[in-house]
Amino acid sequence: MSSRTVAVLGSTGSIGTQALEVVAAHPDRFTVVALSAGRNLRLLAEQAATTRAPLVAAAVGDADEVRAAVAAAAGDPSYRPEVVVGDDAATLAAGCGADVVLNGITGSIGLRPTLAALAAGSTLALANKESLIVGGPLVKKAARPDQIVPVDSEHSAIAQSLRGGRASEVRRLVVTASGGPFRGRTRAELAGVTPDQALAHPNFSMGRVITTNSATLVNKGLEVIEAHLLFDVPFDRIDVVVHPQQQIHSMVEFHDGSTIAQLGPPRMLVPIGLGLSWPERLTDVDVPCDWTAAQTWEFHPLDDDAFPAVRLARRVGEAGGTHPAVYNAANEVAVDAFHDGAIGFTDIVDTVARVVEAHEASAGHNGIDVDASSVDSVLAADRWARERAREIVGAAPVETPGGDR
Repeated sequence: MSSRTVAVLGSTGSIGTQALEVVAAHPDRFTVVALSAGRNLRLLAEQAATTRAPLVAAAVGDADEVRAAVAAAAGDPSYRPEVVVGDDAATLAAGCGADVVLNGITGSIGLRPTLAALAAGSTLALANKESLIVGGPLVKKAARPDQIVPVDSEHSAIAQSLRGGRASEVRRLVVTASGGPFRGRTRAELAGVTPDQALAHPNFSMGRVITTNSATLVNKGLEVIEAHLLFDVPFDRIDVVVHPQQQIHSMVEFHDGSTIAQLGPPRMLVPIGLGLSWPERLTDVDVPCDWTAAQTWEFHPLDDDAFPAVRLARRVGEAGGTHPAVYNAANEVAVDAFHDGAIGFTDIVDTVARVVEAHEASAGHNGIDVDASSVDSVLAADRWARERAREIVGAAPVETPGGDR
């Protein structure tokens, strides 16, 4: 594989920092040409000083502040990168023309950077699932074949497993889920869950929104929609199975009865490495499973009554248009409300369901558009859903059991 230039969006987050670790371990393969981050200016400056990226983008602050931080971290007056700041900073970095753009931004704000990377002709290593979910038709229309490489571990696993057969031979996709920290609990037992408990994921260390989404299984609902969009498999042929050990990241079942699974430790290094190097593999990205050690792996059916997020996601995914954008936006507001103590844990998905129902009832009226063929219509639906969700969580009285919230 020839050397590739790389732009890392969300460089100070979990995905971004691990991507830079992979890049640093393979200096002959990658050159960082752009970094983009949100609020962690200190770490962004350190990353810029280390990589000598010619473009540094920050969502907040001012250009002089960023330049000063980079200069202090670098200690070298000869390193003077171009600096861009503001709401469009990540989009500008995404459109820089890098061979690979890794979009590790969290949330629907990643949509414009995703589209910018595709328009620039870059390979898009996509960890920002929300941009594909909310802008499905837009993103698919903008992408050439094989231009998007999934970085989510589940979708990376499916992409790898699909190498074992033709698309016409696929019977179904099986997306695995850890089950989160509350696996096996009933809906009644989930009512008193606290924010700290929701952030105690058994296998991964992630940001607040993604970790909470893993606890509610909203994240798995989003992944079902993403799998449908990435691989053109109907929703009724995409299953979710709970696999607590997360050694199998997902599977593809073929028409002849065989199943091909991708296995590995519950870490993100291999999916990130493949996102940067696809279709080739890098050497020694992670430590493989130890097949000499005795171990037991479990599989359980998903409890849709306790965790209705996946069932709701299938519904909005099948409806298409701006429905997935509404699902995602309402969830982000509800997660914040939960951590602020305004609503309970089970109220998160209940709030999303109420916003989705309001969208279904209002679509086509009062300026609410179901058409997802433009960025403006998608973002308008996103804004509407956030406003509606805020109304719901602000009006809902919350009982706080034991004073835990």
